Amino acid sequence: MADTDNAEDAMAVPSRRLGRLARFGGLGTSIAGSMLVEGAKTLARGEKVEIDRLLLTPGNAQKVADQLSKLRGAAMKVGQLMSMGGDDMLPPEMAEALAKLREQAHHMPPPQLKRVLNEAWGNGWMSRLGRFDPRPIAAASIGQVHRAKSKDGRDLAIKVQYPGVRDSIDSDIDNVVTMLKLSGQAPKGVDVQPVFDEAKRQLHEEADYLREGSFMKRFHEVLAGDDRFVVPTFEEELTTPDVLAMSFERGQPIDELASADQETRNEVITNLFDLVIRELFEFKVMQTDPNFANYRYRPETKQIVLLDFGASRDIDPELSSGYRRLVEADISGDWTAIDQAARAINLYSGDMTPKQEEALKDIFLASIEPLQRDEPYDFAASDVTMRMRDGGIKLREEPFAHTPNPIALFLHRKIGGMYLLATRLGAKVNVRALLRQHGFS
Repeated sequence: MADTDNAEDAMAVPSRRLGRLARFGGLGTSIAGSMLVEGAKTLARGEKVEIDRLLLTPGNAQKVADQLSKLRGAAMKVGQLMSMGGDDMLPPEMAEALAKLREQAHHMPPPQLKRVLNEAWGNGWMSRLGRFDPRPIAAASIGQVHRAKSKDGRDLAIKVQYPGVRDSIDSDIDNVVTMLKLSGQAPKGVDVQPVFDEAKRQLHEEADYLREGSFMKRFHEVLAGDDRFVVPTFEEELTTPDVLAMSFERGQPIDELASADQETRNEVITNLFDLVIRELFEFKVMQTDPNFANYRYRPETKQIVLLDFGASRDIDPELSSGYRRLVEADISGDWTAIDQAARAINLYSGDMTPKQEEALKDIFLASIEPLQRDEPYDFAASDVTMRMRDGGIKLREEPFAHTPNPIALFLHRKIGGMYLLATRLGAKVNVRALLRQHGFS
């Protein structure tokens, strides 16, 4: 969730389906115009016109990202989902443009904000609070966050959902899928529809702030007594499906730790890796959104503040057991065992050409490298993420019939996000030692 205090970033959210559809229609017209201009230039040079290359210009990719940031809601969220660790799903031009969606978000102008709060809390809602700051402190794809005080003086954070988000989820995602198919950017031979169907389900869940509040309470309970982490207190009496109230928890953005000392960076990432392991194998519940803005740090207490539980998911015990078998195979480095364990949880399926199997093997062997070394792994000096990306590009070159397990993909997105954060902070972590603490060899 991007920090914001600039009034110029205010922009009304299109809340009606026709208004949102018009945005997509305008985007299509703009891209088509760009294609005609670029196509004419290409012909004038006596070169062959290739539709895919015309569609995938940096300018067109940026137009897509800009329009999604204005639409917000599911359209913007899907762009974020596809860009976070999604280099194996998207061409570099589109992935780079969509990655910017993690930093850019417009917030609602005051009149629209007031209407939303009147509908959620009723007229005269200010009498329920000691203070409410109309200037948002953060804005993202589904909602924006405001500071407030309770009647008894406690500091609160109030997340307000953009109007129309819940009703537009299905149509927004369908429009994004159509855009991908028309532009030829969907992975060849891969049935991505189950992934987007799961994205719809997840986004409907994220848009229910009562549900998010219940997961916040669960994490508060399972992490009680673990002083490494801080979870906000859920303020149930002020929460509705469209407004989420919680205690305000101070802390600096986690990626600012890039300038901290090595020991601090190592400790923070080690604790976050440990949390992911506990989520998957002990708690059986995981917050699957790896956005860096979901984490804050308190240097005076060395605590990590956990924010945003909308993407939390229960993990089926059978899937957890399947991942345990996969991690055990990863540690062994036996490709046959890794392949069998990955197929058992449907990370991929179907027959592959030798070239595809080699690419997939490259991706896996790169991703498990930190697990196999029983020593602090230097993520800053590693090219793991680059090798995974290169393997993904190679895998895309030939189509193969495959329907991925959407739940597993969201879990891998979280794990991939931890790798990205570890690399960003230049951390050194003994992942193998962490796994041993949780029963692995």
